[in-house]
Amino acid sequence: MAKNKDTNEKKAASAPVAKEARGRQAKDTAGESVPSVPKDYMPRLKAAYRNKILPALVEQLGLTTPMSAPKLVKIVLNIGVSEAKENIQALEVATDDLARITGQAPQQRRAKKSISNFKLRENMPIGVRVTLRSGRMYEFMDRFVTIACPRIRDFRGFDPKCFDGRGNLNIGLKEQMIFPEIDVEKSPKAHGMNITFVTTADDDKGGRALLELLGMPFRKPEKTAVKA
Repeated sequence: MAKNKDTNEKKAASAPVAKEARGRQAKDTAGESVPSVPKDYMPRLKAAYRNKILPALVEQLGLTTPMSAPKLVKIVLNIGVSEAKENIQALEVATDDLARITGQAPQQRRAKKSISNFKLRENMPIGVRVTLRSGRMYEFMDRFVTIACPRIRDFRGFDPKCFDGRGNLNIGLKEQMIFPEIDVEKSPKAHGMNITFVTTADDDKGGRALLELLGMPFRKPEKTAVKA
């Protein structure tokens, strides 16, 4: 009985030490501790939508109620990795890049059927995807229009023709280096990605009005010279 008592006392004494060690290990694994987010925190762009953008949309589109105003539902980012057939490391690099950009673990996309001409087998990983909603969606949108877009080379705005007819915008980027989160040493090779902004708008007019007020830069039509 005395031996069991001593063993239990040792376990109780070592429990706080083990808990502290696990805490240090988790901190070392992450690289640095993640600060806690206040419960009442609201992304800057989400607050701007509620306070300024929503009333502006109602007036601009001639709506009768704010409930019918279009809003951003989700943002989907896709990276196709065709070279993953020969080099699986390319898929790992794309996964790491997308995780850094979005702050969310990507989902692998796999081939649905085999195509011999492209050396493609069914269920082979061919890309990664992330779907952002709620707070992370607004945070990404804010960083994208204020930081990433100005870093695009020779950028004059996105083509308004990239809307799909139902208020959703699809754009393609040629390289991931426009995002400051990317480590060029770990991801030296440029690869493109597709970003889809999904809205509740019924048409392209409402979707464009929403995204413009959220800060999305669109290409302005060129003025034609008037002949004398």
